[in-house]
Amino acid sequence: MTSLLAPLLAPPALPLHGIGGSKDLPIPTELAIAGAVAALTVSFTVLALAWRKPRYDAAVDGRPVPRLGAVVLSTPWRATMRVVGVLVVGWGAFAAVFGQDLLTNPFFGMVYVWWWVGLVPFSLVLGPVWKAISPVRTINLLFAKVSGSDPDQGLFDYPSWLGYWPAAGGLFAFVWLELVYPHETDLGPVRLWCAVYVALMLLGGALFGTRWFERGDPFEVYSSLVAKLSIWRVREGRLCVTSPLANLNTVVPDVGLLAVVSVLFGSTAFDSFRESTPWIRVLQGTDVIASHTHGAFIANNVALVAFCVGVGVVLAVGTMTTGVEKGQRRRELPMLFAHSVVPIIVGYVMAHYFSYWYEFGQDTLIKASDPLSSGADYLGTANLTVNYWISYHPSLLASGKVAFVVLGHVVGVVAAHDRAIKLLPARHQLTGQLPLLVAMVGFTVGGLYLLFAA
Repeated sequence: MTSLLAPLLAPPALPLHGIGGSKDLPIPTELAIAGAVAALTVSFTVLALAWRKPRYDAAVDGRPVPRLGAVVLSTPWRATMRVVGVLVVGWGAFAAVFGQDLLTNPFFGMVYVWWWVGLVPFSLVLGPVWKAISPVRTINLLFAKVSGSDPDQGLFDYPSWLGYWPAAGGLFAFVWLELVYPHETDLGPVRLWCAVYVALMLLGGALFGTRWFERGDPFEVYSSLVAKLSIWRVREGRLCVTSPLANLNTVVPDVGLLAVVSVLFGSTAFDSFRESTPWIRVLQGTDVIASHTHGAFIANNVALVAFCVGVGVVLAVGTMTTGVEKGQRRRELPMLFAHSVVPIIVGYVMAHYFSYWYEFGQDTLIKASDPLSSGADYLGTANLTVNYWISYHPSLLASGKVAFVVLGHVVGVVAAHDRAIKLLPARHQLTGQLPLLVAMVGFTVGGLYLLFAA
């Protein structure tokens, strides 16, 4: 994704990520990896000695903030957020339908930068923002009002066996479009993808009510998972300030959750991998791939699937290789521990995309003022300039990338440890976590290597 608009936006002689390749990083790759592994190992050791009982209780965690809650939970505020969502998406739809098929069309930045990458920092800071501004939820609500039906209830009950699988499928479809499909910057295919997304969401809402959006909307599921690491939580109708770890503990396990986190983490890792020198050499140097008309496309498809499936397999093995209480089904453990991968995903996404989001997000705002590429300045932002301050401070950027990855993995270890104490029998509470710790160390090493190899 970071290469989508690089020729137009990246400052001369400055790598898009702002840190260059692995050879000219301010922080040696080996030192970063060794530090990350040490941080995880020390964290687990400290937890084993000092964290002997579960510390989070969903029923009591969080301190109410009544004044702020009275505002953000009020009907006028919610209506305002819905209007904001409709206006922004409507502006993007206007550019998509009537704008030119050029990289200067702001529609691409609104989809790939504001919508996809922006979900993470906004949800991390503000909570589940897509649920608040989702235009498909708003349209579903309006349809229900017109028909006199209840928007929360559909024609059928949502099947329990579906779980998060629709969201996992939607997320994979999007990352495939973004990372593998060779025409990801052609207006037609991206516009079609968004149209199909809207149609499927509205159909699901009509059939299953708002439960569909909670389990089937890929962007709402993604945003809501990231929001579990924010300090905001609504409990019993009241807005509360809570610990991100306590908030993360409230993730509802369900079938397909492992698939969701596997797609999110695996696709981000693949995004780094596909830009790495070893993979480029494979694509260009392998006779079978290089000689085949669609060789690189097929190879990238296989690699994307392998990364997503690989993450799921590693997590499943790491969680299931332990002792369980009598009556506890071992196959449920990956679903019960999947929440501990969310901090890893957030840390890696922030490390991989933060500078991209910061700089290309500004550029999208500039281009949004001219949706038809006609030289207009409807929003008054056309004369703004992109601030490349982060890219011009590579040492700070590289250190921040390491910090994001390490912090995400440490928080993941803490979340897994707290869940293990609650679920596993006493004799397996420490030894039973070792396979998962090994998996997380592998994620850390692999993540940092790919991040710096890109």
